[in-house]
Amino acid sequence: MSEAAPVLTIDGPGGAGKGTISRLVAERLGWHLLDSGALYRLTALAAARHEVALDDEAALAGVAAALDVVFLAEDGEARILLEGADATRAIRTEQVGDAASRVAALPAVREALLKRQRDFRQAPGLVADGRDMGTVVFRDAPLKIFLTASAEERARRRHLQLREAGVDASLSSLLKEIQARDARDMQRSVAPLVAADDAVELDTTSLTIPEVVDRLTELLAKRGLAPVS
Repeated sequence: MSEAAPVLTIDGPGGAGKGTISRLVAERLGWHLLDSGALYRLTALAAARHEVALDDEAALAGVAAALDVVFLAEDGEARILLEGADATRAIRTEQVGDAASRVAALPAVREALLKRQRDFRQAPGLVADGRDMGTVVFRDAPLKIFLTASAEERARRRHLQLREAGVDASLSSLLKEIQARDARDMQRSVAPLVAADDAVELDTTSLTIPEVVDRLTELLAKRGLAPVS
């Protein structure tokens, strides 16, 4: 790991746009990208495939430590292989997302994944997307962002995504799931979802994706971490 490599952390609740924004900022800057949520989703998916119970903390930590994962970028799209098979779409289901939120609340699992996440910090820089990137994993990051949006807007965005993918889903059910996940993430005893004391909070409810990307690159430029566009 390069200790000198700058890190932009983007934390926030599910559905705030962290994944899309992080990928676009990383592409614009030519930096590395860490989707920490994917690691928890992959742990949950691997646990389900190996029939490991979500309340067996020791076994889940073992699954996390032994994850056979490869992150690929092909034709501008991100792909993830789990144990040699494409898991890109499988980890994005609501069921896996809910299981990942439960898995992420377990201290032993978080500890197992901590070093793996920090190893992504390499020159020229890293954009780290998650829920505790700025508060736990990269506390010394020179720029920390807490990205959020109303629960209603996040549910609407997820509903639209599912419809475009041909998946039928209830908007009201999605809203309830998002609210329950928010509560669980904020109330967990280890690394709860909260903005770092030195984070810049950005509400994306009424912002477009390009507007958010421009705002973050401007903040990086003002701190001398990226060229002025």
